[in-house]
Amino acid sequence: MGDRRVDGFFYGLFMDEDVLKQSGVEAQNPRRGYAEGFALRIGNRATLLPSENARAYGMILSMTHRDLETLYSAPGLEVYRPEALLIRTTEGESVPALCYNLLEAPALGEANAEYAVRLRDALERRGFPSEYIATVE
Repeated sequence: MGDRRVDGFFYGLFMDEDVLKQSGVEAQNPRRGYAEGFALRIGNRATLLPSENARAYGMILSMTHRDLETLYSAPGLEVYRPEALLIRTTEGESVPALCYNLLEAPALGEANAEYAVRLRDALERRGFPSEYIATVE
């Protein structure tokens, strides 16, 4: 697989460079963006779910396939699967990116308040819209 980089869209804590570094991953070319037609859902873990008229924000980051395997082979994360999405940057550019999601939506009533707090902080530090940040729970 070598060192060829691909763009990934990260809507959860992997948008945080410190979290990535702790996993031994160094991302490049960070860009703010959003997935149109998807909504963030936090259960025990976060995922994006198709949802008409919704928008989920996150970071587009370039990394190697090896880096993606490192991130999503960690305990509990191996249940995520890559999907190809067209992400729009906050500057209006369209970027094809891999986005890892759960195959099944979290159960109703499933929640992770600590994760939500950390994610709101990460979104705020990256300057995402306050209206979106307020919906993260």
